[in-house]
Amino acid sequence: MDTESAGSGAGGGVAGGAGAGKGGGTGAGTGAGFRHPAGALAGPGANLPVLRGHNAALVLDLLRTAGAAGISRLELAEGTGLTPQAVSKITARLRTEGLVVEAGRRASTGGKPRTVLRLVPSAAYAVGLHLDRDELTAVLVDLAGAVAGARTVPFDLGAGAAEVVAAAVAQVGCLVGAVVGEGEVVAGVDAGARAGVAGGGLLGVGVALPGPLDHRTGVLGRVTGFPAWDGYPLRDALAARLGLPVVLDKDTNAAALGLALRGPGDSFAYLHLGTGLGAGLVLGGALHRGVRTGAGEFGHQVIQLDGPPCDCGNRGCIEALCLAAVARGDLAEAARVLGAGAANLVGLLDIDRVLLGGRTIAAHEERFVRGVGAAVAERGRGAVVPVGRAEGAYPVAEGAAQLVLAPVFGRGRGAELG
Repeated sequence: MDTESAGSGAGGGVAGGAGAGKGGGTGAGTGAGFRHPAGALAGPGANLPVLRGHNAALVLDLLRTAGAAGISRLELAEGTGLTPQAVSKITARLRTEGLVVEAGRRASTGGKPRTVLRLVPSAAYAVGLHLDRDELTAVLVDLAGAVAGARTVPFDLGAGAAEVVAAAVAQVGCLVGAVVGEGEVVAGVDAGARAGVAGGGLLGVGVALPGPLDHRTGVLGRVTGFPAWDGYPLRDALAARLGLPVVLDKDTNAAALGLALRGPGDSFAYLHLGTGLGAGLVLGGALHRGVRTGAGEFGHQVIQLDGPPCDCGNRGCIEALCLAAVARGDLAEAARVLGAGAANLVGLLDIDRVLLGGRTIAAHEERFVRGVGAAVAERGRGAVVPVGRAEGAYPVAEGAAQLVLAPVFGRGRGAELG
């Protein structure tokens, strides 16, 4: 049975235009290509040319972090290192594009009050897809990172390429159609989100799923438990059907990116326990993927040489031990095993904190936070490393949307568009 929810986005001006993807196609549903609810697919190139500038990205990122309170041009100049004249030119273009509005005046310590500028969250959106082994979650996220709509449906990652691509395309169509008022209705979607998406402000689709995979080429590897995916160009297949830019990455990397955008720029590990076990690593505020997108294969470190077989082909992997403990209802043992692996990461990378996520964690949050925290503290050699649950209702899907949105703010570069 489908589950749907929606949050409220901020209103404001609308900037149109989504980047063009590969291919096209018309029609909706599981069998045909994605049809934009506004009528035609996105045009040849973005209608937001200012997004391409590095300095504009710096300004936009400060506007994003300032939130609804806004920020003055002088503060933007101080925060970016740009001259006031350069900031004035950039913000003028941003206002023309509908990305920024003036939001009143703020008292100054001397001279006339300063005009405050604010990001328009509803100027552009991205869809985030989390393709789990047995469940698909789709979210629509605005420029400020707020979820404007979401839906979760049953899914089979092993159903074959054609069925998986069709299911993903169908859910993008259902979600976007619901937001703009066509087809099923998602309650609570505000007029800003509806107008922003209908006006063409859909920048692309981010897709997150279990690895291994190559985020640069968008080609899957031997996905654990589903070796038939090896070598399949999922990113390009989806881009051809959707007619929109598509970015693909591992589920844990996507979640870690989304969390990093809300964080203080520190180093942390995001550990995801659901149908599998993996990690997303953020070092010094930046997502660490590795040269081959191989970083974070946390679940497949061997901690018991003669342990039970794992779907990856090894024996005694943390994933196999942890999932077996969960299956037999021994949550204390599952938390102890997960904690041992977390402590290894703390010792190896000297990270500042550990965040836990995934369906299993969500169902037993207190037991896992407490158990993993105890294991990390016991083996931490004096280091105090907090363990907590990751924020957000859909951390992987929201992070997938940020694969598209974060580069607008000069963040999260390294994921490739198809």
